[in-house]
Amino acid sequence: MILTCPSCDTRYSIDASKFPPGGRNVRCAKCGHSWHQAGETPEPVEASTSLSALPGGHAPGLDAPQEARSDAADDDVAAVAAPFAPASASPMREFGPASAEQKPRLGPSLAVVAGWAGLVLVVMLIAFAAVRYRQDIATVLPQSASFYSSLGLHVNPSGIDFRQVEYRRESEDGQVVLAVSGQIVNGGSRAMSVPQTVRVTLSDAGNHELYHWTFKPAAQTLAPGQSVKFVTRLASPPAAARHLEVRFAKDGS
Repeated sequence: MILTCPSCDTRYSIDASKFPPGGRNVRCAKCGHSWHQAGETPEPVEASTSLSALPGGHAPGLDAPQEARSDAADDDVAAVAAPFAPASASPMREFGPASAEQKPRLGPSLAVVAGWAGLVLVVMLIAFAAVRYRQDIATVLPQSASFYSSLGLHVNPSGIDFRQVEYRRESEDGQVVLAVSGQIVNGGSRAMSVPQTVRVTLSDAGNHELYHWTFKPAAQTLAPGQSVKFVTRLASPPAAARHLEVRFAKDGS
């Protein structure tokens, strides 16, 4: 005999002999729902002898249903739950989609994790390139020089810069001569023209200009990474000079 729970549709295989014709109360072992399950309809008994011909006036087999019905009336929910217990009944296979509670809980999608990892990698590569090629960026975008300066990174928007600038005092023909030397370097990634006017400025302790002069570099164009040395001299420099500045000038200024 096959029983189907009207609440969760779980199916059970039950011994039909446990159910009298009047039925009995049952409870689903899965969801706990209770209902009255009718028994199988007994086949009619064919009697070849009339009721009055038998002792007691009863046909054979008619007393059994009454006794079974009486037994069914005495059963309660707890007593009839036995057929649904795991030890005495086996649920049949359920068909249809699994309920939400039975669906496995999946972790984060692998694609989402890979996407975030890729995004972090791209940001790191951009930051590395922005620092590694800051000189080229400042050459193309001079306004970025202030941003790099705020980070403590030196850049030269022109792409041409001074390196290893030094000065020393010498004596020639009995007078003091200030000698200034260094290199002009192309720190960019492409060939660039060298400004043709270099200005050297001397200032006092209060950064007030005392004197300046200009000279012309020995090269007009520098390839990427190429440099050219320079040396310039000033006879009888101001005795109060404390600071020296070397920079490119426009129009001889």
